[in-house]
Amino acid sequence: MTNKSPYVPPKVWRWESENGGKFAKINRPIAGTTHDKELPVGEHSLQLHSLGTPNGVKVTVMLEELLELGKVEAEYDAYLINIQDGDQFGSGFVDINPNSKIPALIDRSAKPPTRIFESGAILVYLAEKFDAFLPTEPSARAECMSWLFWQMGSAPYLGGGFGHFYAYAPERIEYCIDRFSMEVKRQLDVLDRNLSERRYLCGDEYTIADIATYAWYGTLVIGTIYKAQEFLDVASYKNVVRWAKEIDQRPAVQRGKRVNTTWGPEEEQLPERHSAADFD
Repeated sequence: MTNKSPYVPPKVWRWESENGGKFAKINRPIAGTTHDKELPVGEHSLQLHSLGTPNGVKVTVMLEELLELGKVEAEYDAYLINIQDGDQFGSGFVDINPNSKIPALIDRSAKPPTRIFESGAILVYLAEKFDAFLPTEPSARAECMSWLFWQMGSAPYLGGGFGHFYAYAPERIEYCIDRFSMEVKRQLDVLDRNLSERRYLCGDEYTIADIATYAWYGTLVIGTIYKAQEFLDVASYKNVVRWAKEIDQRPAVQRGKRVNTTWGPEEEQLPERHSAADFD
């Protein structure tokens, strides 16, 4: 057996080849457009351009929850951004998100039309616009925002770290998987301890913090993403599992998970959404 020499970083890193893995063709160390492509425009004020990954699901669940409350102004058009095809580097999408990541939202009812990118920012924008799922009392609002930003900060460890090395990397590297598994399990423990005393993350009320965190950690423990339930022993986080299953049964969550999804069973896919009738 030939022992590999330890990797010695060069003095200056240069991007010379794709790094392998499922998403190799869409990763690059530069921003900006690769091609001209205008975005379609639907009839509703809210125009979402996204994909049914966890960050995209946050926003479609939020919009469906608002509609479930009777907020008719939350009607929206959802257009698919296929990241495998490089849609996120089209000129129209880069105009609304210079970071070239889904989701991105345009509110045409605002003057001037307003772009919002980053899933957490979109959740806050919608919560404030429709006065829903975000407490107004200062202490409760601070608690909600703290958990929301906790999720935004933790997602890179779960998705970019654990998810990449466990599920998508061209080879499984023990050190990388161990390092990110440890951090994911620590985060699950944080959630489990908090939920041992609360129905939802911030107390008795369902908020944008739950919507954001469910999209990642809820789907992780249910088994929607990464299929790592046994590996991470998610059953031991009983409070997280209880919380995730309760949220997963909400009608708006069930609808939101389908929007902009193009994989899995056909009945769970809805590449584009323009009205409630699209779910029929």
